[in-house]
Amino acid sequence: MNHFRTCAARLRPLTASKNAQNFSKQRPTAAGAPRTFQPIRCYTAPVTTEPFLNGTSSNYVEEMYYAWLENPKSVHKSWDIFFRNANAGAPPGAAYQSPPPLGVNFSGLSQAQAVVGAQPSVEKLVEDHLAVQSLIRAYQVRGQHIANLDPLGITCIDFDDTPVSKLAVFSERWTGFYGLNEADLDKVFRLPTTTFIGGTESSLPLREIIRRLEMAYCQHIGVEFMFINDLEQCQWIRQKFEKPGVMQFTLEEKRTLLARMVRSTRFEEFLQRKWSSEKRFGLEGCESLIPALKTIIDKSSERGVESVILGMPHRGRLNVLANVIRKELEQIFCQFDPKLEAADEGSGDVKYHLGMYHRRINRVTDRNITLSLVANPSHLEAVDPVVQGKTKAEQFYCGDTEGNRVMSILLHGDAAFAGQGVVYETFHLSDLPSYSTHGTVHVVVNNQIGFTTDPRMARSSHYPTDVARVVNAPIFHVNADDPEAVMYVCNVAAEWRATFHKDVVVDLVCYRRNGHNEMDEPMFTQPLMYKQIKKQKHVLQKYAEKLIAEGVVTRLEYEEEIAKYDKICEEAYTRSKDEKILNIKHWLDSPWPGFFTLDGQPKSMSCPSTGLNEKELHHIGKVASSVPIEDFTIHGGLTRILKGRAAMVENRTVDWALGEYMAFGSLLKEGMHVRLSGQDVERGTFSHRHHVLHDQNVDKRTCIPMNYIDPNQAPYTVCNSSLSEYGVLGFELGFAMASPNALVLWEAQFGDFHNTAQCIIDQFICAGQAKWVRQNGIVLLLPHGMEGMGPEHSSARPERFLQMCKDDPDIFPVSSVWSAFDLQLYDCNWIVVNCSTPANYFHVLRRQILQPFRKPLIIFTPKSLLRHPEAKSSFDDMLPGTHFKRLIPEEGTASQNPAGVKRIIFCTGKVYYDLTKERKSKGMEDTVAIARFEQLSPFPFDLVKAEIDKYPEAEVIWCQEEHKNQGYYDYIKPRICTTIGRAHPVRYAGREPAAAPATGNKKAHLLELERFLDKAFNLDAFQDQP
Repeated sequence: MNHFRTCAARLRPLTASKNAQNFSKQRPTAAGAPRTFQPIRCYTAPVTTEPFLNGTSSNYVEEMYYAWLENPKSVHKSWDIFFRNANAGAPPGAAYQSPPPLGVNFSGLSQAQAVVGAQPSVEKLVEDHLAVQSLIRAYQVRGQHIANLDPLGITCIDFDDTPVSKLAVFSERWTGFYGLNEADLDKVFRLPTTTFIGGTESSLPLREIIRRLEMAYCQHIGVEFMFINDLEQCQWIRQKFEKPGVMQFTLEEKRTLLARMVRSTRFEEFLQRKWSSEKRFGLEGCESLIPALKTIIDKSSERGVESVILGMPHRGRLNVLANVIRKELEQIFCQFDPKLEAADEGSGDVKYHLGMYHRRINRVTDRNITLSLVANPSHLEAVDPVVQGKTKAEQFYCGDTEGNRVMSILLHGDAAFAGQGVVYETFHLSDLPSYSTHGTVHVVVNNQIGFTTDPRMARSSHYPTDVARVVNAPIFHVNADDPEAVMYVCNVAAEWRATFHKDVVVDLVCYRRNGHNEMDEPMFTQPLMYKQIKKQKHVLQKYAEKLIAEGVVTRLEYEEEIAKYDKICEEAYTRSKDEKILNIKHWLDSPWPGFFTLDGQPKSMSCPSTGLNEKELHHIGKVASSVPIEDFTIHGGLTRILKGRAAMVENRTVDWALGEYMAFGSLLKEGMHVRLSGQDVERGTFSHRHHVLHDQNVDKRTCIPMNYIDPNQAPYTVCNSSLSEYGVLGFELGFAMASPNALVLWEAQFGDFHNTAQCIIDQFICAGQAKWVRQNGIVLLLPHGMEGMGPEHSSARPERFLQMCKDDPDIFPVSSVWSAFDLQLYDCNWIVVNCSTPANYFHVLRRQILQPFRKPLIIFTPKSLLRHPEAKSSFDDMLPGTHFKRLIPEEGTASQNPAGVKRIIFCTGKVYYDLTKERKSKGMEDTVAIARFEQLSPFPFDLVKAEIDKYPEAEVIWCQEEHKNQGYYDYIKPRICTTIGRAHPVRYAGREPAAAPATGNKKAHLLELERFLDKAFNLDAFQDQP
């Protein structure tokens, strides 16, 4: 706050050095040039009492005075005292003080000697100037409180503490608060440097100051910005709204605005005429949104933006698609046909959730612009971080490090903007290095109501936009029934974003002419509001009448513009009747040119080997175990870790962290970008990864060895996120949407942390392709395992992911064209794996990129296995020709004598190592076979059948460390039954059903483990069961 000064400090007399410096900047530097600033010197003493002011010495004194103004220390102390006293109104002869004797410390001078009491008239002058300055600041801070923002005139916001008022009640409010009265209205006051209302004038009468402040801050625009702690930004905003005559538009601009209002309004009226009983979530009451968005896009295109990614709720979506994105009208109209057949794969979505991608010429700037409206569910604001992630990705891929070419626009509803926590999470990503999109323009469609809830019950803040203040985003409130004010504010918002690369909010204060949808009756809950709305004249009509009165257009021209657009709609409606098939892929928001065939199919169905040659493995391993920067001091503990990695590479083995390094490094070398994001991922929650090295002697000096694998490699991004799951996972999902040629991973700090991001998982990741024909290859790393650490951080809730898998448990997959395995992968909605070896983890990560299509990948990652001595893999399991193993069969002595095996235990993940240890201790390695599922979904029917058929006398057991009502059992059991034709039952060995994922008692945990392991190897345990 040091560089943020109050108005009062800037209105003090010319005795403060800071003020003098500000004024001196206005003085010309050229010799002989006239002064543009003439300071008012408060010399109240007669000239006779100060004789040295006579004659030629006055020129010398004047120069001394100006020097003192610029820097009081540049003149002798006696002159400094003289000018201070003179400006303070010292009585005759008292301004001059003789200098102290030699050797006396100047700082020891008493305050009485340096400051002389001022005359009452000077005190009044100073007080009045300070009062005026406080008044100006009050308008800047709270002028929006009395601005005419509500088109309905029924705002429920109560601003009892507002210390500004209209000129009409001047004497009533201001006499006590500021010490001003009616007699001061015609006094001339010098304007401070923190206002631009004067234009070219430096002083104005108080009456004119108030009038100009009213025009700037109390009309149809309300500006919130004084909380911003940056003086340059505040001055920029003041200049945009305070300078006289800033809101001037050309005749052409007004005609364009009218035409856009016509399109926005008539589009909704056309839909209402044709489909009056259909839900469409129309824009009636906020028709100015369309010219608002187009203005932002026009101004941004003018400033060099080439691509705009938009996210918005359902209200007004069809209008935005038609009149902003420029989706073909017939494609929109045919969506209302109930007989339209679905042709694409998947289940589709309602028309007001669909997205769109379109590249066209911007008619105002005559430049190419790409517009992408991201598809989204009904969950309000959930799309916000997704849009930001997609924007960040497009900036990354085109090298736009400042956000000059790619930007995002987010639309919000007033109730959701204030109520949904993901809005706050998304704002807090706005200035983080690996998440910033360098400024987003937020447009709030402020209906002044939620579904049926009015603002008094919906939020505790004055405005729905107050959340934006946390990131110092300016907020521009505007009456949406004034299209010119809307247009001006949107121009300023786009310029702000282009200038400062920071977020900005435009609050369109409007109303909702219908209920929540066209079938809803709002009079049940808001009778007075909707009585007023029924009386409300349409904004198009009001604006047209204004322009006709101004002579900008004639009534005939206006009616011709309406007839022209109505004809366009009618012709499109006629063409829409020819549409018989609904193609959702025509509404795709993120196409991947060249990745699929022209008809949107994969170029092949098989995945090549995911193995690497030995030389490459050694090279990546060497990078992983070294520090590629000279004179870089790492922590002693990390030195031991790197030595351990080097030893593993020498021995041709990898642990979990090194296997991951091999996968990432090889993909980077092949030109695939890898991005790993999440809480504490740089080091790893369990201190195993260490992808970012920190110099122990130099602050903020870091090294990422992964970026030193090859000179021509793709960049590696690893970034610790904010402490957010919902927002960050949505962001990474959006990042993965932009390109199929990148491995994008989000790691939860612990597996159960994904539950606060459940909306993104359910609505976007699980069902995204089915709803919007949009593939996505995002990877979720979810640490999972019962380690005796209590109910939290134990379970990643695999049962939830498996429940949402769309494969049929009763059908054994077969295919005559492709392998059943490839067909399963292509048809699934996501892939769920629980790897038990580093090699398999390595392969599944590489397969995610090398397969010819994209599916979300859910990986339950280990905790104790990260350092388990047996959880290591040989280079032999990672060489060319090797693949990901969906199921790892029994490979020990039991497999050599299948007829002697009495029991086959299927399991997955960490419990495998508990089972093998227990089997060895019981000496049952010949009679019990253990097979482990590595891929849970799609279910490996073929491999399970082969393993069961191998042991004809064996009893089938499913063993898990999770509780029976959790984990994998309910998913696995019916599929194994289908595999074996229900010839015999599938037994269960594991923990009993429970409400919590795990016990909080260590002893109880070990006892549970002992019990289910005993049951798993007790061949008589199920004798009494049918």
